[in-house]
Amino acid sequence: MRHRFAAVSAAALMCLAGATGMAEAKPTSLYAPSAMVFSVTQGDDAAAGTVLRAATLSCMPSAQGTHPDPKAACTTLNSTGGAFDRLLAAPDVNRACPMHYAPVTVTADGVWQGGRVSWKHTFANSCTMSATLNGNAVFAF
Repeated sequence: MRHRFAAVSAAALMCLAGATGMAEAKPTSLYAPSAMVFSVTQGDDAAAGTVLRAATLSCMPSAQGTHPDPKAACTTLNSTGGAFDRLLAAPDVNRACPMHYAPVTVTADGVWQGGRVSWKHTFANSCTMSATLNGNAVFAF
C-alpha cells in the first residue's frame, strides 16, 4: 500500500511538473513570424476564380520560399509598414492598357510580423494590374 501511494504521488508530481512547463511556454524565435502566400487569380472572386500563379514567402529570420526573389519581396513588404495597400502605385502614365474588363485579383494571406493578414485587390485586367504594381517585387512571380 505504501509503495502504491508513493508511485501515485510521484506520477501526480510529474504530471504537475509537465503541466507547469506547458504553461510557461516561451517563443522559439526572437522574430515575430512572417509567412505569406501570394496569388494571382483570374476573376473578381479570389475564392471562386482560377489561380493563375502563387508563391510562398517567409521573411524571418531570413528571406525564403517559392518566390523567385524572396529578399526583394521581404524588403518591399517591410517598406509598407504592414499597410498592404501601399503595394499599389499610381498606374504608369507611359503605359496604355485596353479598356476591356477581364478582372484579375491579387491576394496576400498569412502572418506578417506576428499579425494575421488577408488582403486582396481586384484590377480591371492584367495590363492594369501590371501597370499599377509597376515592377513591385512582391507580385513579380
